[in-house]
Amino acid sequence: MELAHRMTALTGDGSDGWDVFYKARALKKQGHPIIELTIGEHDIRTHMDILAAMGRSARGGHTGYAAVPGTEGLRTAISQRIEQQSGVPTTQDNILITPGGQSALFAAHMAVLNPGDIALYCDPYYATYPGTIRGTGALDRAIQCDPAYDFQPQATDLETAARGARSLLVNSPNNPTGVVYDRATWEAIAQTCIANDLWLISDEVYDTQVWQGAHISPRSLNGMQERTLVIGSMSKSHAMTGSRIGWICGPVGVIEHLTNFATHTTYGVPGFIQDAAQFALSQGKALEDEVAAPFRRRRRIALDLIAQQNLLRAVPCSGAMYLMLDIRATGLSGEAFAHALLDAHQIAVMPGESFGQAAAGHIRVAMTVADDRFIKALTDLLSFAAEFEENKRRF
Repeated sequence: MELAHRMTALTGDGSDGWDVFYKARALKKQGHPIIELTIGEHDIRTHMDILAAMGRSARGGHTGYAAVPGTEGLRTAISQRIEQQSGVPTTQDNILITPGGQSALFAAHMAVLNPGDIALYCDPYYATYPGTIRGTGALDRAIQCDPAYDFQPQATDLETAARGARSLLVNSPNNPTGVVYDRATWEAIAQTCIANDLWLISDEVYDTQVWQGAHISPRSLNGMQERTLVIGSMSKSHAMTGSRIGWICGPVGVIEHLTNFATHTTYGVPGFIQDAAQFALSQGKALEDEVAAPFRRRRRIALDLIAQQNLLRAVPCSGAMYLMLDIRATGLSGEAFAHALLDAHQIAVMPGESFGQAAAGHIRVAMTVADDRFIKALTDLLSFAAEFEENKRRF
């Protein structure tokens, strides 16, 4: 018996690019003191006040089926937050609650793609993007983003790729690069979408983690409101990764169809988790800033350390909880460097190649351990690179 092609082809060549991560986890399980700078998981847990709200809701009886599009209270809270941030009139009818941002990404692509359609995304990319597209039966096509332009997609590359395509997936603040798209980039994206009649799927789960510049939601640009689906999540903004609560914001007609899709797939999100999310949003920007503060602080620490050497270069990390370091001066690929670093210092980072070919020769460093451990890890990483470069010159 054979499985469906959509299942066996999710990861393309059979590798999901996370070999270093799996190796590090195996070593950690064996008792090795691995410092994990791999995945975007906060080193703080969900705030106790949010958990208390979740418990009150559950004990109060909100444990049965919740309305499939989401509770009115949470959808209203999200719509108000989006309208305040973007300036675009938004109501609860523009919102569908989903079991996390990943579920929202898949549902959004299912809404706009037919089997065989071409769906675009930018390389470097979050690891699940190609598989999400393939899971719909569409054809994934990457747009290479040159490190010379700090991985911001260029207008000519967008226009070339857009011919014959149906959708474009973008992510700013960006995982894995930490780049925040500037207005010129967004204008080029909007012009490409309008000229080529593309749906735009905008992954904005890091919208509260902007360290430099400003977050721009493309839904706010002229001509984009009716062709944009925005993906949001409580995971990064409120350290609620395990609660699995996200959303899609889009045109009312699309949300109605997506609600029908959710009825036939997830059948909604538990009400007590939605109530906890609504409580979290009610705490306003103060709580979001509290969750984001460690990453803002560690970014400053990292940039100060990196400035003390001239071998490795940091891609401008204007947002998100990651640093993308250019290690090409060592002569190693990102994969070789990451494996060697793990073997030599028990520090786990992600190779740039895990996120596509545009980031080859780079590594992604997640700023997700306590400050003292982060300083030690990054200091050892920079020293390791310098030692390797010295040995290369010597021999």
